[in-house]
Amino acid sequence: MQLAFCLYKYFPFGGLQRDFLRIALACQARGHAIRVYTMGWEGEIPAGFEVVVVPVSAFSNVRRNSRFTDWVFRDLERRPADRVVGFNKMPGLDVYFAADPCYEDKARTLRNPLYRLSARYRHFAAYERAVFAPESTTEILMISQVQQPFFEKHYGTPPQRFHLLPPGISRDRRAPANAAEIRAAFRREFGLGADDLLLLQVGSGFKTKGLDRSLKALAGLPDALRQRTRLIVIGQDDPAPFRRLAATLGLSERVSILPGRDDIPRFLLGADLLIHPAYNENTGTVLLEALVAGLPVLTTAVCGYAHYIEDADGGRVVPEPFAQETLNATLAEMLSDPAARARWQSNALAFAETADIYSNAERAADLILRGRA
Repeated sequence: MQLAFCLYKYFPFGGLQRDFLRIALACQARGHAIRVYTMGWEGEIPAGFEVVVVPVSAFSNVRRNSRFTDWVFRDLERRPADRVVGFNKMPGLDVYFAADPCYEDKARTLRNPLYRLSARYRHFAAYERAVFAPESTTEILMISQVQQPFFEKHYGTPPQRFHLLPPGISRDRRAPANAAEIRAAFRREFGLGADDLLLLQVGSGFKTKGLDRSLKALAGLPDALRQRTRLIVIGQDDPAPFRRLAATLGLSERVSILPGRDDIPRFLLGADLLIHPAYNENTGTVLLEALVAGLPVLTTAVCGYAHYIEDADGGRVVPEPFAQETLNATLAEMLSDPAARARWQSNALAFAETADIYSNAERAADLILRGRA
């Protein structure tokens, strides 16, 4: 079959983008042709992919998205596809991969009512409605159960159109046999001594991922513990506001903010704790990537995958409603207790051996290729 995949932008270090690529490659491996429509592609193009960079521009995201959609479906009229798979909400999809939370719920609970008079609201609400309305025929691939009740509440979406996928953790994130050697080499490279502690935060979109919370928690550590602790942050975003916050908190020499990169497994093996205090997060793939590498995790309950940390007993989850004081105290406890970190590491590695957390792409390909339910 000819498959058409639509996403606004591809870059190698985004969670949504990595999910797209794994799923598209899984479909290609079964013999199907892959065409990708996007407004921007960064990085290598896989062999055999037809990547169409749609030539649209506009001053606003609303106008740009609308022009993108119109262009894509004009091209599909000329060059049809057997399935149209979207990784952003838009009309005309056969299948939607639901990585984003319910926009309508956020608009009604987190925004002033006047927001719903804006052109931005009308656009994004209409695009979401095109996917989730009862009369739509779009099949919906869910990567977390957290958001389904919100879509059903606001749109009355028939439950049979939702298909829950298992997580899709790359097996290269698992701790290899020489994990101790990799860790030792990494820590030498970054100048970390035997008594030093390394916090790691990974994820694009520093504000949403709660980097400000991490910086405040690091600043709140007891003096002796803070002097032994460094934080490395990796992700695609503007680091300037967070570097300013780190300077204000007296942390400039203890914090490094790096752009996205493709050697994350080394950091997972070299660190002592993953911190991920997100404000909102449909899933949180990095939580599971840390688990399978044997890295203890500190996260917030709002993350869709936070329950895996509790299931595995691989770290701690800060409950909702969030309190900065709770995060600060929990971080201090975890860093002060090497025996607990060793136990969480052992539990996480055991969990990685048996849990179904790797088959997201294969299951998604099954659903895409079977057609409408």
